[in-house]
Parts: sequence; structure tokens; C-alpha cells
Amino acid sequence: MTGIALGSDHGGFELKNDLLEFLKKAGYAVKDFGTCSKESCDYPLIGFDVAKAVSEGEFEKGILLCKSGIGMAIIANKLPGVRAAACYNTELARLSREHNDCNVLVIAASYTEGDKARDIVRVWLDTAHAGERHARRVEQMKELEARLKRERKHEPSKKRR
Repeated sequence: MTGIALGSDHGGFELKNDLLEFLKKAGYAVKDFGTCSKESCDYPLIGFDVAKAVSEGEFEKGILLCKSGIGMAIIANKLPGVRAAACYNTELARLSREHNDCNVLVIAASYTEGDKARDIVRVWLDTAHAGERHARRVEQMKELEARLKRERKHEPSKKRR
């Protein structure tokens, strides 16, 4: 069984709840990271929590929703090992998995109806990474991320004047 971390801001609250039920009925273990109402909230905090759970291996995959999908994708991609993609249709969902081994799916709730969102999630979950030349590129992403981490670790601290 694949563990899925799920989260949304207020703009994606209703669609998140719909996807939560859909995923549970399909047999997935899902943890809802919030939000728990339509009340305005700050998406970076929820997106960070979901992406952190994927980054640290607590969950194999994550799904995030916000109005446009853009903000959640930005915050999720700040965490090491996370490859988040905002997918607006099933073709992008398929490609995000086949080519990029995407482990966090981001959906634009304001532009995606329930049936379409369920189709996107289904395709994303059912698609495996294609490997071959795509595996080499994903490995390059991982190596670049590790290099950046090493370089930041060795940077001298900058004093304020």
C-alpha cells in the first residue's frame, strides 16, 4: 500500500476532501495534513508539512491543492528530494511520473472539477517512472541538489554590517 500525504489551503479544501474519500475507497493509506475548513489559511505551512513528510520518507507520495497550484508547487520544491509538479490534465500527470519521477502532485483547485481531479490523481498514481534516459536525468537532479547542499554547507557565514 502506498502512503500518501494530502494537504490543501482553503481554496482547495472541498476538492481535497473529495480526493481524500476517493483515495481511501481505492485502498490508499492517506494522512490529511489540513486545512480543516474553508477559512483563509496560509498555504506555505501546509505545503511545507506535506512536502517534508515526503522528503523525510514518512510518505512515498504527496498531493497538494491550492487555487492555482502554483504556490504549493513552489513551496514543495524547496525541500530536498521532492519533485513536485502542478498538473492540469492527465497527460501532464503521466509525463510528470514517467519523465521526472514526480513524488508530489499539485492540483489547481479553482481550475479542476472533481471528476477531472480524480482522473489526474488516478493516472499519476498508476504511472511508473519510465527509467532509461529519464532515470539519468532524475539522477542528475538529485546530484545537483546534493552539490548545492554541500556548497551551502561550506559557504562562510556573512556578517551583517
